[in-house]
Amino acid sequence: MNDWETQPPAEVWDLRLYVAGQTVKSLAALANLKRVCEDHLTGKYTIEVVDLLENPQLARGDQIVAIPTLVRKLPAPIRKIVGDLSKTERVLVGLQLRPAKTVQETR
Repeated sequence: MNDWETQPPAEVWDLRLYVAGQTVKSLAALANLKRVCEDHLTGKYTIEVVDLLENPQLARGDQIVAIPTLVRKLPAPIRKIVGDLSKTERVLVGLQLRPAKTVQETR
């Protein structure tokens, strides 16, 4: 058996971005999300964009109360980040791609 046959499959990140039309904030959130994914999850992610102007009923399933909102469906647990995703460090911590800095580390 080859080494690659015993390796577990690469973890795929299932991300869903809720927006309301093509507003400046919605477009910025999508661009920022794509940048973060390409920098940190290359080839290991899927992004589904849900426009709540077209499908408002879909907001209920993930309990969306603000937009834009990013929902990490996989890997579990589900995580949510609200906003335009412009603060890369906050997005990385929110997605659990990077541990949060402790108060002591930030001093």
